[in-house]
Amino acid sequence: MIVPIEKIKIKKRVRQDLGQLEDLKESLRTYGLLNPITLNSKYELIAGERRLQAAKQLGWTNIQANIVDNLTDIEQLEMELEENNQRKEFTDDELLEGYKRLERLKHPGFFYRIYLFFKKLFEKIASFFSGRK
Repeated sequence: MIVPIEKIKIKKRVRQDLGQLEDLKESLRTYGLLNPITLNSKYELIAGERRLQAAKQLGWTNIQANIVDNLTDIEQLEMELEENNQRKEFTDDELLEGYKRLERLKHPGFFYRIYLFFKKLFEKIASFFSGRK
């Protein structure tokens, strides 16, 4: 659900240091919000304060949110802790492999470019002949 940012209330939070938000803001600019924030039915923030603050700094007026109902204070605090605690960062090797794959996709080798060229050409030819039936 899309929620006006001005309606969101931030109560006492476990996380005190939001860290730098520049990378997150760049991600929001480039890809949009990949994971909605979480609010209770009173529009009180449960999870996603860094995303919310980055969106505010970008001048967003609305944000995608999941609304959860009928949670006790205990359950809400558990959700806040769980959302921030269950992340697993990439290992250095995983990150390196991911960036290598990205580089290959952005800058494919000569033979791969030829393959893509002929693939598109054959798709256009097939499309042309299938449309003439």
